[in-house]
Amino acid sequence: MRTMSELKDQIDDYLRYAQLERGLSENTILAYRQDLMAFLQFLEKEQLISWPTEAIEIDAFLAEQKDQHKATSSISRMISSLRKFYQWLARQNIQKLNPMIEVDPPKKEHRLPVALSVEEIEKLLMQPDVKKKLGIRDKALLEMLYATGMRVSELISLTEENVHQDLKLIKVFGKGSKERLVPISDLALSWLEKYEKEVREPMLLKNGDYSEYVFLNNRGGSLTRQAVWQIIKHYCQTAGIEKDVTPHTLRHTFATHLLENGADLRVVQEILGHSDISTTQIYTNLTQKHIYEVYQKTHPRV
Repeated sequence: MRTMSELKDQIDDYLRYAQLERGLSENTILAYRQDLMAFLQFLEKEQLISWPTEAIEIDAFLAEQKDQHKATSSISRMISSLRKFYQWLARQNIQKLNPMIEVDPPKKEHRLPVALSVEEIEKLLMQPDVKKKLGIRDKALLEMLYATGMRVSELISLTEENVHQDLKLIKVFGKGSKERLVPISDLALSWLEKYEKEVREPMLLKNGDYSEYVFLNNRGGSLTRQAVWQIIKHYCQTAGIEKDVTPHTLRHTFATHLLENGADLRVVQEILGHSDISTTQIYTNLTQKHIYEVYQKTHPRV
């Protein structure tokens, strides 16, 4: 008879396979572990000591997640995690019956991403105290995010060799290590140069250290996603911006402002590194809203 310990061991075996043989990223493995452990806790609570073979049991787990107010995107990810795990169980001859075949993903919530107005982004970019070294770094970081639409993971992994200042381009490695070239504005480049000359290089020289990464913490190590999140939250508070702003909000803002000013959707897709244009099309909803608001404010007969 199986025990909960054996089920956990199977999860660990699957995650090792996913990391070593499929080459999945650390963040993806972490998400899989979180989803599968939540499923295991549900089985333990329900006193089940084997992987369910009926879709009704999977549906009960997903219903519980919904009752806990988990986002539709989180539940969709859980379904994907379970689907891949059950496929692995079948290949390993651990369990042939796959209830995930009968489980449908929840309908997507069509929520528009939060974006800052031009006035809000300008106010945010003015917040860092550029008389201080970390203020110069933070100014360069914020300008870079808004000028390029990079993901935070792409920003913190950006290396010196991938910044081509003469060409005004940066080489970015996105999801699945897909490479793309992204243009960068003169203003963002000027702040990046100031940061490198006045902050980054002296810091590394003083520490007698070397780092290939562009953006460093105050000890000369690479920045983390959490650190970038905290930097943005801090400056949003000082700017009096009440929206729920994350690093991804600056990516949304970048795309929205480009489209509002007439950029081609395909160009924005390329810059953002979206493999499917439908992912980019969500921003057209934001720009249509903007167009309607401008119409309401400016048409003399409205």
